[in-house]
Amino acid sequence: MTDMSPLTITTRDAPTGPVLEITGDLDHETSPELRHAIDRLTLARGQLLVLDLAGLRFCDSSGITLLLAARNLAIEAGVDTVLAAVPANTARVLGIVGLDQVFAFYPDTRAATAAHPPTAVIADTTPRGTGSRADQVES
Repeated sequence: MTDMSPLTITTRDAPTGPVLEITGDLDHETSPELRHAIDRLTLARGQLLVLDLAGLRFCDSSGITLLLAARNLAIEAGVDTVLAAVPANTARVLGIVGLDQVFAFYPDTRAATAAHPPTAVIADTTPRGTGSRADQVES
C-alpha cells in the first residue's frame, strides 16, 4: 500500500494574476479537485496564471492532462501560464512528454511573477462617431 498525500489547492491573487498552489498527490482520484479549481478561475486578458507545484508529491497522466487544461483555459482568455517550483521527478516526466517545451518553468512563484510584470488594461480612447463616412449607417 502506498502512502498517499491528500491534494490541497490554494488559490491566491498576485499582482500578475492568479496563483494555484498545488500540494500533495495529483492523480486520477484527486484530479477532479484541480478541475474544479481551474473551472472557478476568473482570468483577464494579459494576466499570468502561475501553477505553483512546490508541494506536489506525485503527478500521473490525469494530473498532466489538467495542467494542459489549465493552459488551454488560459489561452482562451488571453492569459499566459507558467509552472513554478516544479519538483525534479515531475520536471523529468514533463520533459519526457515534451511539456518542458510548452510551459515555462520558474524556480518559484516570485521568479515567475517577476519575469511577467503586471499588464495594465488600457482603455480604448478612440473617438467614436466622428462624423466620417465610415461611421455613418446608410438608410
